[in-house]
Amino acid sequence: MTDLRLGVNIDHVATVRNARGSGYPDPVRAALLAAEAGADGITAHLREDRRHITDDDIARLSAELTVPLNLEMAATDEMLGIALRHRPHAACIVPEKREERTTEGGLDAARQHNHLAPMVRALSEARVRVSLFIEPDPGQIAAAVQLGAPVVELHTGRYAELNGEEQVAELRRIADAAALAAKNGIEVHAGHGLTFDNVQPIAAIPQLRELNIGHFLIGEAIFNGIGPVVARMRALMDAAR
Repeated sequence: MTDLRLGVNIDHVATVRNARGSGYPDPVRAALLAAEAGADGITAHLREDRRHITDDDIARLSAELTVPLNLEMAATDEMLGIALRHRPHAACIVPEKREERTTEGGLDAARQHNHLAPMVRALSEARVRVSLFIEPDPGQIAAAVQLGAPVVELHTGRYAELNGEEQVAELRRIADAAALAAKNGIEVHAGHGLTFDNVQPIAAIPQLRELNIGHFLIGEAIFNGIGPVVARMRALMDAAR
């Protein structure tokens, strides 16, 4: 079974910083500490309203990181321009609504094909690895294939909220979607709502190559520090493989 990478999302370090309007805590420092503790990459979502990560954060992350940066971005001309300027290792296109607290579901790649196609093409031509954040649904995977996206990230938020047989069924749906995407030559990632308690069944899906985890890790880091928290998540993922 292939190794499973851990991407750590540091958005909510910036959320705490912005609550006070000061320069700390510094999300770039958090990213560097996460990398030291075993994170294989850093994820940051530059939202249209700049509610947490800012343009300066992206510039500093691009300059200072020694591990890959995954820029989460809405499918807008502004964000495309920022991605093309900084050329991060990866750009994950996500749905974005101003009224949501966090990303509530997957991108509708099937309905948005004509809008997404030129963005996928432009990012790919700039040698930015394109990922589409989608629901674990065969129709969305078919759309990703048509768009030529090399990566999909499967939304695990519903799995994280369910219990019992419903959670088992959602886990099966994610596993089936991962197998279908991999069969079509797409690299498969997953993320949203993953914790110490629920990560291992997801990590055990053999086709998955990367998990992106943020809010839970930053919350736990308040009590235990970023290094130990990232190291524990890394160990749980490794044990599941």
